[in-house]
Amino acid sequence: MLTSTRRRFFEDSLMATAAVALPSQLFSADPVSTSPNEKLTAAIIGCGIRGKAHARELARLADCDVAYVCDPDLDRADEVGALLVELKRPMPKKVQDLRKVLEDKAVDVVFIATPNHWHALAAIWAMQAGKDVYVEKPVSQNVEEGRRIVQVARKLGRIAQTGTQNRSRGALAEAVKFMREGKLGEVKLAKSIIYSGRGSIGGPAECVMPPRCDYDLWAGPAPMTKLTRPKFHYDWHWFWDTGNGEIGNNNVHSLDICRWGLGVTGLGRSVLSYGGRLGYTDVAETPNSQVGIFDFGDKTIVSETRGLKTAPFHPTIKSMWFFYGSEGIIADTSLFDPKGNLVRAFEGGKSENHFANFLRAVRSRKHTDLTADIEEGHQSTALCHIANISYRLGQTTSVNAISKVLGDIKVHEDVQDTLERTKHYLAEAGVDLDKTQLTLGQHLRVDGDKESFLDNAAANALLTREYRAPFVVPKISEI
Repeated sequence: MLTSTRRRFFEDSLMATAAVALPSQLFSADPVSTSPNEKLTAAIIGCGIRGKAHARELARLADCDVAYVCDPDLDRADEVGALLVELKRPMPKKVQDLRKVLEDKAVDVVFIATPNHWHALAAIWAMQAGKDVYVEKPVSQNVEEGRRIVQVARKLGRIAQTGTQNRSRGALAEAVKFMREGKLGEVKLAKSIIYSGRGSIGGPAECVMPPRCDYDLWAGPAPMTKLTRPKFHYDWHWFWDTGNGEIGNNNVHSLDICRWGLGVTGLGRSVLSYGGRLGYTDVAETPNSQVGIFDFGDKTIVSETRGLKTAPFHPTIKSMWFFYGSEGIIADTSLFDPKGNLVRAFEGGKSENHFANFLRAVRSRKHTDLTADIEEGHQSTALCHIANISYRLGQTTSVNAISKVLGDIKVHEDVQDTLERTKHYLAEAGVDLDKTQLTLGQHLRVDGDKESFLDNAAANALLTREYRAPFVVPKISEI
């Protein structure tokens, strides 16, 4: 077995080259039917950072034309339209309301890059309207609506891809296959590592609405609360009504790979999360430092999020995921022996453009052709949600008390090592844990079949949300 001491040796000394409500007339019972030689007509919904990335990727694909770009802020739609022209593509139509896009039967596929709180409703409305959907991560704002996307896709025979593009990397697929074949030995621990500095967002201050933004359309399913964050765009990530914190923003990528490599499905047996919004005071709600512990019985996933200044997890390795087996370690797409010596880098087969993979599955009408089917995206996203639920139900607690709780929950011994490293990180960042305690979340037992919590009404209440009419995510019985 790879002992705790040896694992710490690896983390300290590894020298590496492992790098790297919809109108009823929009409903259509018939899936998109396109011959292999026909171009698919696409729409991009959401024109921020990811919407621009979608435009760049789609401009590279000859079998797809972008007919619409849509954003409640028309300035942003204009930016993506201009980008497409710059990339030698025709200027698309620019609209604020996604329902205008969905009314057009010529649109075959919809690429959803909105803020998180719109992902599920936009996807479900699009599928009801006869479109196939590519949904950015995290695919939902809460667990229940994520499951509904999966149910609607299956019921209506739609193709739904998740924007976790690492699933399309050939070298990573080879590394996962290596583990699945037992060649890494017994693999009981995977770690999701996201260290990305995030400064204070400031406030409270008046949030000046962009001049061409329709706040009603932007808020959609979420309440139209008075905003006190200085910057309107992007900082929605750090509020529970619209975002899911850094764990949902970036950890979802590496949590997805951890699930894939370990071969675990569902939400596991239990979850516990601790952390805090530390080092500064601002109006944001989500933690900037957070540890999530996911118990899958004989396997454990530990996620770490660090938003303050910190040393890297390892000085040379930039991987966001690590697998610890009895015969060695896999970090990113490289294999190391138990002492941390590089054995080899996985090369794998040819990687596939993630967007091209989606379009290929749209043509084949087989969701099994997807490298990141919506079912996988939902399960990985749901891990972020349940960690956040644990945290939101927590209380400030001393580090010693947290250590005792970790000892009692009987998961992988690494959880104590992680706590010690977290203490060191926060001390280096200037956080005095004697004066500023961490929030220890509730240890929540999970009913995997029902995707709910056992004997915890408060936690179950956070599996869904109240929707603002008419922007209501429909139940599967209503489809």
